[in-house]
Amino acid sequence: MNQEKVILVVDDEPRYLRLVEVNLVTDGYAVQTATNGQQAVEAVANHQPNLILLDIMMPVMDGFTACERIREFSTVPIIIVTAKGEERDRVRGLDAGADDYIVKPFSAQELLARVRAVLRRAERQTMDDFHKPIFKHHELEINLPRALVSVAGEEVSLTATEYRLLQTFAAALGRVLSPEHLLTTVWGSEYSDDKEILWVCLSRLRQKIEPDPKKPIHIVTRQGIGYLMPPESDA
Repeated sequence: MNQEKVILVVDDEPRYLRLVEVNLVTDGYAVQTATNGQQAVEAVANHQPNLILLDIMMPVMDGFTACERIREFSTVPIIIVTAKGEERDRVRGLDAGADDYIVKPFSAQELLARVRAVLRRAERQTMDDFHKPIFKHHELEINLPRALVSVAGEEVSLTATEYRLLQTFAAALGRVLSPEHLLTTVWGSEYSDDKEILWVCLSRLRQKIEPDPKKPIHIVTRQGIGYLMPPESDA
């Protein structure tokens, strides 16, 4: 299955680029490379990889900007790679539309585990969406067979992870979902304690689908318990 998956690795350090490529190829993935953000945007537009490993600090165009540009036309899963590991870098990467992040230095095992988890989520989304009806909640509409989301008739562009999160709430309409459940369901069991990634994704999703993100009607917080999509009569 890995041989069908193409991963675009973007970094301006030749030794790092080669090291990552060797590990991915050894695990059965096909690899494309780019050395700056502009090349990455062009590669996604022309070749449509299955996943991107995107470094932040690069010449010509940095990873944050490249991620934002890619999100204008593609929902391809993106893992931001940061050497700093500082919270603001992780949050900024997620806020730019990345699905996950990994901090340098990392082991080959950690890298491959993250890649498998992100690809697994993307594949599960595709499988779950097949031959399902249209879901409606107030003016929010999810066309599940086509994986399209619209609000008041206007199409909304979501990342693969944001879409999976929204789909999880829709499937559990009226039920409160704990942060741990959401992290395990949407990201995978490896992320059950990573509440930061959930908070950032929820914030971005609310900005896109809520009439008033400060007073949400689609994804409501139950303080100290979790989150839910309430039945329309309760919202």
